[in-house]
Amino acid sequence: MVVIAKSKSRTKRSIALGRGAAVICLAGLSLTGCTSSLDLFGSSSKVDRSISTGTVPGPKQESGENLSDEATVRNAVTSADLAKLGAASVPWANAVTGSAGVVSKIREARNEGHLCRDFTTTRHSYEGIAMFSGQACMTGSGDWMLTAFDRQ
Repeated sequence: MVVIAKSKSRTKRSIALGRGAAVICLAGLSLTGCTSSLDLFGSSSKVDRSISTGTVPGPKQESGENLSDEATVRNAVTSADLAKLGAASVPWANAVTGSAGVVSKIREARNEGHLCRDFTTTRHSYEGIAMFSGQACMTGSGDWMLTAFDRQ
């Protein structure tokens, strides 16, 4: 009977290679779960294609915050007592949006039979500081309506 003996270093190398292959196979099998849901060719109906990303903003929409600031400015302009105010400025702040500013140069005049107040104001917000010009006119029912509010 002939006995063939293997060297110890050769056995250790075979075991190490076997373990390495097993680790690679297990890693590959576990990653297939992560990649199987990818839709590389656009055929899946699960993908929401309405979402887009980018750094270029679309057209500016009138937000509720802007309208809220406009109403706050209108109230500051229309509640000012011009006889007592003189050349002084009127500060305003909107607790809802965190914006604030100073109304200056309020001028009252009749415009097509309506009492109107032209004004300029600043607006300090998270977007920065901006200057606006505007006009508020009294309606036939006695309410004030902002007829112009333009960023300068």
